Amino acid sequence: MSNLRLINETSATNGVLSVTVTDLFSADFDIYQITFSDFQSNGVFGLDFRFVNTSGSEISASNYDKAMYYMPAYTAFGEVTATNQNYIDRFIDMAGYSATGQSSFGTCYVFNPYSNSSYTFYIAQGGLVGSNTSLTKSIGVLKNTDRVGGIKVYSDDGVDTFKTLKIRTYGLRVDS
Repeated sequence: MSNLRLINETSATNGVLSVTVTDLFSADFDIYQITFSDFQSNGVFGLDFRFVNTSGSEISASNYDKAMYYMPAYTAFGEVTATNQNYIDRFIDMAGYSATGQSSFGTCYVFNPYSNSSYTFYIAQGGLVGSNTSLTKSIGVLKNTDRVGGIKVYSDDGVDTFKTLKIRTYGLRVDS
């Protein structure tokens, strides 16, 4: 039996600014894997991110921290850190190019989202492969103990829209 159980698959439709997926997290798992693929957009943007509470509302309090290592092929590597933010800016720096030959991808692991006695943490990696190859690795935390029920991803410029994006969420079973 597989240690990954597919919980949800969601696709963005052409022309939307954001994708919200609710009812992802439950008491069934402590660790989740979220994959992002087939990302194309009607402009050049990265993905911003917020967790969604169990009532379906965005968690927008200034309780998000992140650290990201940015590795572009075309310039020097760099670090980005942010504390006490009300969202995660470009949590995976996967630019939504629509050019032929470009491919964006990302994977995020979320820890303890449904626990009401622990912060919710994530680690993520992803990027763009093509003429503007760029990779990122990041870690972050939502510093509150409210139960998290889902996620929202959206355009970091607030203007350009998705053409395509496929989000798959898996629960990770740990055998003892």
